[in-house]
Amino acid sequence: MTPIEIKNKIFWVGAVDWNLRDFHGYSTEKGSSYNSYLVLDEKTVLFDTVKKPFLATYLANIRQIIDPSKIDYLVVNHAEMDHSGCLPEMVKIVKPEKIICSRMGEGAIKAHFHESDSWPIDVVDDGAELNLGKRRLRFYEVKMLHWPESMISYLVDDSVLVSNDIFGQHFASSGRYDEDVDFAELMHQAVKYYANIVLPYSPLVQKLIARVGELGLKFDVIAPSHGLIWRNHIGDIVSAYDRWSKNVAKRKALVIYDTMWHSTEKMANAVADGLISEGVEVIVMSLGVSHRSDIMTEVIDSRALIFGSPTLNNGILPRIADFLTYLKGLRPQDKIGAAFGSYGWGGEAVKIINEYLESMKIKLVDDGVKVKFVPREDDLKKCFELGVKVAKALKD
Repeated sequence: MTPIEIKNKIFWVGAVDWNLRDFHGYSTEKGSSYNSYLVLDEKTVLFDTVKKPFLATYLANIRQIIDPSKIDYLVVNHAEMDHSGCLPEMVKIVKPEKIICSRMGEGAIKAHFHESDSWPIDVVDDGAELNLGKRRLRFYEVKMLHWPESMISYLVDDSVLVSNDIFGQHFASSGRYDEDVDFAELMHQAVKYYANIVLPYSPLVQKLIARVGELGLKFDVIAPSHGLIWRNHIGDIVSAYDRWSKNVAKRKALVIYDTMWHSTEKMANAVADGLISEGVEVIVMSLGVSHRSDIMTEVIDSRALIFGSPTLNNGILPRIADFLTYLKGLRPQDKIGAAFGSYGWGGEAVKIINEYLESMKIKLVDDGVKVKFVPREDDLKKCFELGVKVAKALKD
């Protein structure tokens, strides 16, 4: 990709990763981009770098605009390696006057790059402002959005927010702006990113939105570290973050299951039928065909989560255990739940799922339904009734 000028002398110089399909266990079926931004002024600034394999592309983009050795400052908003992977090489090439980071960012840089003791690291405090010449650059700490050292950078005179991982999407595209792609697909990738990365820090998103309002910050452009740059749909993405971070759910239920010989699958469909009979929106998702991150994307606006697994070796199937562990780390709030499953002799799966749900403070609507081997008509009726019971709890 060639660089583009976002605003006068503000450029995107990053790299597009068309082939990325996994990011820490999150399925990135649309690839991603590693966005870096270059600002030309009396002092020239480069915001973040890119993932290390893309160094050659990155340097080629920068050289179309400026000799890298003429860059004065490197800003490290976030030390994770998809942002900082090329930092050692860029330090050697640029020989910057300053490497600007948050106070916690200094420790993160030194922990990642052991040669950094000799680097000209300049720590900035929350709200600090730097004069670039015609422009002012301001820094705000956003601790745990999504790492402890994370910060965002605001070009005051241009109303441009370099937002780090906030408002990002894993989305490779030939376009660079929000209007260059299908809006529904863009918002799907944005909510998927939120559900799989930002969700545990939702209270901090609320604090950030409140702070932006208190400071009266205005944005013509929001330039995240991944995906499309926001300029035509800024209101939409900010409103969506406000909604997602408030855990606003619909009258919607997910039936999430795995199966061995289709008995638990039959139970899942019966539970779904009970929910549907009460007018509840339902999505049935088999872990045999649905990726954990796609299920997680549906979790964000679902109020009820109902899990099914056969018993295997006195436990639950590995894919159910995997998803429940993944879900627990993302800390969903204000959910109700239930469990069901088939078994041959022990029947522990329902109890184990219930323990997982209780550990996540997901309110159990029922003790659950378990069936020995293959469900009979009466067993499927109990599953149907479980769906009805969850639906009524959703309505209350």
